[in-house]
Amino acid sequence: MSPRADAVSQGSATTTMSLAVLAVPPRMHIDLQNTVIQLRAPGRLHLGFLDPSGSLGRRFGSLGLVIEGFETEVELSAALANRVTAETPEGDAQVARATAHLHTLCARSGHHEPLHLRLLRVLPAHGGFGSGTQLALAIGRAFAQWHQMDVSTSTLAHWLGRGQRSGIGIHGFDQGGLLVDGGPSPDGRPAPLLSRIALPEDWRVLVVQDERERGLAGSAEKAALAALDPMPAAQAAEICHEVLMRVLPGAAGAEFDVFALGVSRVQQLLGEHFAPVQNDRAYTSAAVGRLMQWVGASNHRAAIGQSSWGPTGFAVVESQAHAHALESAARAAGVVDRGLALRIVAARNRGAEIVDARAARRAR
Repeated sequence: MSPRADAVSQGSATTTMSLAVLAVPPRMHIDLQNTVIQLRAPGRLHLGFLDPSGSLGRRFGSLGLVIEGFETEVELSAALANRVTAETPEGDAQVARATAHLHTLCARSGHHEPLHLRLLRVLPAHGGFGSGTQLALAIGRAFAQWHQMDVSTSTLAHWLGRGQRSGIGIHGFDQGGLLVDGGPSPDGRPAPLLSRIALPEDWRVLVVQDERERGLAGSAEKAALAALDPMPAAQAAEICHEVLMRVLPGAAGAEFDVFALGVSRVQQLLGEHFAPVQNDRAYTSAAVGRLMQWVGASNHRAAIGQSSWGPTGFAVVESQAHAHALESAARAAGVVDRGLALRIVAARNRGAEIVDARAARRAR
């Protein structure tokens, strides 16, 4: 993928981030009223590691899906002095991290022009949506666009300390879809993309959130991984077999039952492996776990599991009608805890979107 291939058309200032940066001539002056870049980055569901213990020498490898309905949105504009502000309480909690990212980008690039970074929306933190990576990449890509830097998303992720285990958020930022990566390189570079498939447009995801719980992150995540016994090579091989011969062909050929069997089996194997550091449960949230187990035992055909360390659970179904029927049946059965939030979304087969007001002004 060429990092220069993301050119904007003459008639539009909005670009889907299937590739890298917009090609815009250098600015001749700063107009504080009209120089604005906005970027919206999608959330993702991490559907599981392929080989978390590295039985062949290379650790992790990931399966994931980018989804609609959950986004990080940032805005970058000219300023007289550097500042970072947020529009929501959730964004306020990320101001220090965003400020650190901006400082790192300045140091790495050598560009020190004062900027105002606004955090308009952020993904739920430690919920399984990849919030940290999407925030970093949204800031990094907006910064690169501002300064017309020819830099790949993987490089931005490496600069900002993202992609140390999974590359799903990085490649999902660029192009969306159902993704498989090969695990990070031994030298610390983010994982290469092995497969990208556009999920059938009719399929839907019932996302189940429990805001009372938080998934592991940072030092707690590292400690949990270190505490686990190595995954047996045979178990990692079975996960890879399910991904290669069920999940990917099922998605590519719109064979929903094949896809669902594969995802659910991968999740079962990983849930058993990670249970010792999740209170001996396959799901971080007991309430999410009860609902997912009910779905798995019901007559509703679905691919079920937990995204990353949770607490968010998911059920992929074949259509909007199936999603509504599943939610209604679960509520009628009394398995939806009052603390859970359920939301039906589509898969997202495109990456982040960027709007450069400077390009719009030139096009007029």
